[in-house]
Amino acid sequence: MKRVSLVALISIFAVSAAFRSDAEEPIKIGIIAAYSGQFADTAQQIDNGIRLYMKEHGDTVAGRKIEIIRRDTGGPNPDVSKRLAQELVVRDKVDILAGFPTSPEALAAADVSAASQKFMVSMNGTASVLTTKSPYVVRTSFTLPQVAQALGQWAATKGGIKKVYTMVTDFGPGIDGEQYFQRGFKQAGGEIIGSVRTPLANPDFSPFVQRIKDANPESIFVFVPGGSQPSALGKAFADRGVDPNKVKIMSSGEAVDETAIKSLGELAIGRLSAQHYDFNHQSPKNEAFVKAYNAEFKRNPDFFSVGGYDGMHLIYEALKKTGGKADGESLTKAAKGMRWESPRGPMLIDPDTGDVVQTVYIRRVEKVGDKIVNVDIDKVENVKDPVKANQ
Repeated sequence: MKRVSLVALISIFAVSAAFRSDAEEPIKIGIIAAYSGQFADTAQQIDNGIRLYMKEHGDTVAGRKIEIIRRDTGGPNPDVSKRLAQELVVRDKVDILAGFPTSPEALAAADVSAASQKFMVSMNGTASVLTTKSPYVVRTSFTLPQVAQALGQWAATKGGIKKVYTMVTDFGPGIDGEQYFQRGFKQAGGEIIGSVRTPLANPDFSPFVQRIKDANPESIFVFVPGGSQPSALGKAFADRGVDPNKVKIMSSGEAVDETAIKSLGELAIGRLSAQHYDFNHQSPKNEAFVKAYNAEFKRNPDFFSVGGYDGMHLIYEALKKTGGKADGESLTKAAKGMRWESPRGPMLIDPDTGDVVQTVYIRRVEKVGDKIVNVDIDKVENVKDPVKANQ
């Protein structure tokens, strides 16, 4: 009898020790991003959002310390992203994969998420297909179809635009943007008079812009990834004499982010766009976010920043729901269906797809006082990724 009691006691102590050991282990989050190369600023803005959230909310969740491990792809480089994800999982023993300024890198890492059953948060990768590549992937940014279809429908109805030429970057998000802008625009009665795709890496936009100008369109829809390309595209429009006061230029938010507008100056005035976030968005939550961000980093946040910030919010709140359990199954279940008020507005992680459901804002670049900024002129609420919504 005494022997049985001793064995039972040893078992209790062993279980207790194992629990304490797990609780004392840090939760490791591997951030994969292009910290160098043409998307370096994009990666930095995502990282700033991560840092600000952790400063405001601490580095301990559900009794466990949060440890961030950063890796640079120098990208866009999907092969490097996949290798880094594998190293983070196998060698560094991370619990969560996150970051991803570009879709090709996110898609490559999603294979590792699926194979290793690791929770993965895409803080910017916008290709619709991403959340189908692993059951453990969720998104806190947006999808190109989400904003492009909303813009297409608005342009043909409230925007009064009848004919459009489209130009997009030739990779997943750009093709998504082209397809779903055209779908929304044509379903609402508009006509597409031509389309062209540009290369992802270091494109020369001039010949493509000239081809569009020669077609003499009423309006142009464009998509280019964030980073250095929006300014280069804007300059190509100016060099080729495409005036946004005569030809309506529409895009997702990348082409008229703060950096692009500063580079273009008054050449940007009149440009139309659809996006889920801009630092000029008027709400108490966003005003506080912009103030804190400027105090910490001496610059304004952008949609990359809010993707990182909301990504960390999702991770923290999911860990609270699981009581600190960091396996992929538990975190994914906790994350799906989560709602919160973001600096961008109301936000939901779709319980069926893991994708983001949010408000899409229609904006116009205007001069307000001595500043040239995006101004919200309309909005479309509770927008799901239309690719999955139509399936």
